[in-house]
Amino acid sequence: MAFSIRMINSIFGILLLAVVINAVTAFKFGSVQEVALEKPRSYVSAKNVDRTLDCLAMNIYKEAAQESFEGKVAVAQVTLNRVDDPRFPKDVCAVVYQKNIIMEKVVCQFSWYCIGKNKNKPTDEAYKESYAVAKKVLLEGFRLDSLHNALYYHAVYVNPAWPYQKINKIGNHIFYKDKA
Repeated sequence: MAFSIRMINSIFGILLLAVVINAVTAFKFGSVQEVALEKPRSYVSAKNVDRTLDCLAMNIYKEAAQESFEGKVAVAQVTLNRVDDPRFPKDVCAVVYQKNIIMEKVVCQFSWYCIGKNKNKPTDEAYKESYAVAKKVLLEGFRLDSLHNALYYHAVYVNPAWPYQKINKIGNHIFYKDKA
């Protein structure tokens, strides 16, 4: 008799536990479905991440291969700041390879691209370091606080007389943001 009562209590307990688990699961699943319907998730393929890293690493390499870690991060950060700015394309590769026509002349956002010298992917140590910086900035969100709004830069040996506000000099580049 005692065995039968324990068996009934065990079965009842298991059934009760199953009902509670089912109710909690249904509630949580319903919440997840509501969130998914409110804000569709955008999926990024591994191929697209690789392509984006390659574009960013090439830009870092061509613009700042001989710069310090901070100088490389600065170039990467300007590139990503442009992606976030509505005046520029919304894709890293599109920003890097963007061309404009100004007074009937083709002008690249990053001069190395218009020069056209060896656009193949390098294999030296400087490129490997540029790729590592691209990963740190793009995938880990590493940023320099002083360049939060930086959208432009140039080498120290040129003077384009830009109408922007100078915000920092890092290595051989001077960085600017829009005037307030």
